[in-house]
Amino acid sequence: MNARRPSRAAGLVLLLVVAAGYASGCGDDPAERPVRLEITAPADAAVVDDDSVEVRGLVRPRGARVLVLGRRARVVRGEFRAVVSLTEGSNLIDVGATARGASPAWDALRVTREVLVTLPDLTGVTRDDAIDRLDSLGLRPEVQEEGDLLDELLGGDWTVCETEPAAGSDVQRGARIHVVVARGC
Repeated sequence: MNARRPSRAAGLVLLLVVAAGYASGCGDDPAERPVRLEITAPADAAVVDDDSVEVRGLVRPRGARVLVLGRRARVVRGEFRAVVSLTEGSNLIDVGATARGASPAWDALRVTREVLVTLPDLTGVTRDDAIDRLDSLGLRPEVQEEGDLLDELLGGDWTVCETEPAAGSDVQRGARIHVVVARGC
């Protein structure tokens, strides 16, 4: 049986297919491929109340080195983890990964740490003491004086009758607290 030899045109087509594959990246040097990096937790723009957060994700190749805020993260079978301390407010966390023979990859996420304060019961406390206590908690008091002409004539200290939000409420540091004061509640 005679084996057919490919025609010259078929050889030219094969050469063009190989060249096109090489030009589209099929034959690229692995050193030109970046490390694959994916942050899986926490979500970008997450809001937390803890003073730290665990950053987790996936990396390829599995043996890649991962840095979270410049510190080496633990990588096991292509999964990385690192605990990051948070400051109050917005925190920008950068994550980078490198591997031998590959270009590095970088990503970042924002995590906001909210600090909540429990509003104390200020009922019966003098106006000045209430303002001092709220200031020390990082809260902003807005004082409303109530009373009538008789209160003015009788005199006495202005004392807290109520707050809004109510005592025991958890509020963000820096929140405005409405404080109603009178000479007789």
